[in-house]
Amino acid sequence: MKDIFKSSDKDFRNRLKVITSRGEADTSNVEEAVKDIIADVRRDGDKALFSYTKQFDRLSVTKNTVKVSDIEFKDARKAVSKEIVESLKLAAKRIESFHRRQLEGSWFFHEDDGVTLGQMVRPLERVGAYVPGGKAVYPSSVLMNVIPAKVAGVKEVIVCSPTPGGEVNPYVLVAAEIAGADAVYKVGGAQAVAAMAYGTSSIPKVDKIVGPGNIYVATAKRLVFGVVDIDMIAGPSEILVVADESAKPAFIAADLLSQAEHDEMASSILVTTSKKIADETVKELKKQLKKLSRKEIAEKSLKNYGAIILVKDLNEAAGIVNDIAPEHLELSVDRPFELLPKIRNAGAIFLGHYTPEAVGDYIAGPNHTLPTGGTARFFSPLSATDFLKRSSILYYSEPSLKKIGRDAIRIAEAEGLTAHANSVRVRL
Repeated sequence: MKDIFKSSDKDFRNRLKVITSRGEADTSNVEEAVKDIIADVRRDGDKALFSYTKQFDRLSVTKNTVKVSDIEFKDARKAVSKEIVESLKLAAKRIESFHRRQLEGSWFFHEDDGVTLGQMVRPLERVGAYVPGGKAVYPSSVLMNVIPAKVAGVKEVIVCSPTPGGEVNPYVLVAAEIAGADAVYKVGGAQAVAAMAYGTSSIPKVDKIVGPGNIYVATAKRLVFGVVDIDMIAGPSEILVVADESAKPAFIAADLLSQAEHDEMASSILVTTSKKIADETVKELKKQLKKLSRKEIAEKSLKNYGAIILVKDLNEAAGIVNDIAPEHLELSVDRPFELLPKIRNAGAIFLGHYTPEAVGDYIAGPNHTLPTGGTARFFSPLSATDFLKRSSILYYSEPSLKKIGRDAIRIAEAEGLTAHANSVRVRL
């Protein structure tokens, strides 16, 4: 962890910028390679997809084996304990319940002169969820990306997940089954994104791609945006904890480390009004670090992108929060609901001393796919509404068109679009 510093220090903003700008990665060194992969898959379909799968994942697949089979699902169920299955089912139930509250319906209203206006809401037809594979085990991400789509009414949700060396992750398969995924394919990387965006003989073309991935996956998602929709380009994970004198240093340290262990680029920041809390949190960090299985990763994360900031009061703390717009925000204060109205920018907000960020990752219900790198200023968490599309509805009777037609003509002619004007004029 970097030294404790004050918000009043002259170099405060510069030191903070080093942390907040860490996710602005230069993707130029991978972009050309990703463009080539996308072009190859778009042109050659399965041939290119299977070739890249063999090259990068050391796995030979065919049209008959690229899709996870019923037998593989059965083997996965045997490999996962009943206790974990029950926990995943509980998480799925809570995720579904939360996201169902987000749904919106079609609506219409009628004006007195024969005008009907409205909005028709329909789900997307097909969605693709990308799930990291290999050493990464993220069944929670499967639930968080598939269930909201199903809640929204998406007819078909497919999952693509790399299986290096042919090792299918049983947790991913069990989670996919619980979430209601329609198919799981053993492909990953930029080639999987391209396959979902353009379609191949084996992988159906989707309308939207969601889910996390490495820099190649993120770059591929950015490059195919427009051909399909995407959720967001996620950067390194981050947490900001606001604490007053009522906070518990052991809790704070544990929560900061919960993000630091993600990867070396993760950021963990404590903003506190109490020097005592700051000092004791540093001690707790050193103590708890020793027990972590990912100690080296967490240490590098804290050293390069961790910070403890002393502020004069919670109003100033709220201002720093809004400037940073963190992915995860914990209000570890005595009266969190009083501070909450002052928060404008954050992906997910955890209130009080007994709401660790990890419950949001796994079991609470709100989505853990969140905006990073300050994008919480204008992005929102993944939701059921992200899998809905809206069509505007307009109906005018002849009398109602005559009432406003001349105004439409005037605006069209002011823009120099005489055909637009005439399309109204011929009806008057």
